[in-house]
Amino acid sequence: MTARRCIPWPDARLRTPAADVPAITDDIRAIWTDMIDTMEAMPGVGLAAPQIGVMLRLAVVDASDKRGQAVRMANPEVVHASVQLREHEEASPNLPGVSATISRPRAVLVRFLNDQGEVEERDFVGLWATSVQHQIDHLAGRMYFDHLSKVKRDMLIRRARKRA
Repeated sequence: MTARRCIPWPDARLRTPAADVPAITDDIRAIWTDMIDTMEAMPGVGLAAPQIGVMLRLAVVDASDKRGQAVRMANPEVVHASVQLREHEEASPNLPGVSATISRPRAVLVRFLNDQGEVEERDFVGLWATSVQHQIDHLAGRMYFDHLSKVKRDMLIRRARKRA
């Protein structure tokens, strides 16, 4: 397949909730393959379909050391989140050159349709959990910097515009 171009902020699609995926088809699997190629080319640990302009609730995550362990998810939702938080420096290829420390639950239980079209529930911890939550935000039309105060968010966006 092929790596796709990430759409630039402030494209309205990045603020638009994505549509549910009714069924896993070969077309959906092909999009996932392109998403994994795109994620690896960045390189990154996750990607949501709206980041490449595909307005479907699709995400891929691979926070493994070796790579090649990508989890393909359709319609992911957090079923349970730990009380314990974890801070991590987050960024997005849609707004390159800037990042921010975001605090999210350290572990999450996520329900999604897997690549076989079956409902799966899986626990994610650490960087895996951070990335899954980051991708679910994208699917809802949110960006990582929405977790910042207005002042910090505005500063980050100004820095990004200066770099562009």
